[in-house]
Amino acid sequence: MGDWNLLGDTLEEVHIHSTMIGKIWLTILFIFRMLVLGVAAEDVWNDEQSGFICNTEQPGCRNVCYDQAFPISLIRYWVLQVIFVSSPSLVYMGHALYRLRVLEEERERMKAQLRVELEEVEFEMPRDRRRLEQELCQLEKRKLNKAPLRGTLLCTYVIHI
Repeated sequence: MGDWNLLGDTLEEVHIHSTMIGKIWLTILFIFRMLVLGVAAEDVWNDEQSGFICNTEQPGCRNVCYDQAFPISLIRYWVLQVIFVSSPSLVYMGHALYRLRVLEEERERMKAQLRVELEEVEFEMPRDRRRLEQELCQLEKRKLNKAPLRGTLLCTYVIHI
């Protein structure tokens, strides 16, 4: 199984920028659609052609008439609808994860640079050394849980809404 904490953290990151109404709306919408697809759809529309009656006995008429009457299966329609509804959120989640990863790499780079500067300073200037130690300590304590909503991430968020 996968790491559920990663999924939970990802969903929390996405919900940080949403309003309370948006959170409730998307959650109910997603749960309702998944519930209908998972529980009811397969049982209700499992064998759609069994009750379909064709007015001729010509071979293949039943399939042609059924395809003419119902061009897309209702289950396939619901799956397509769920894909279209959830795609913008998935794109935003992917972009937010990418931004978090970039910010985390930048933070690690800054920590490495501060460590190098700290080694170079040694004991010559205690004030500079203390300042660098404080900055390094702050960087190590600070964990990014939220990407700032600006720039391209803001554009992605607005488009996804």
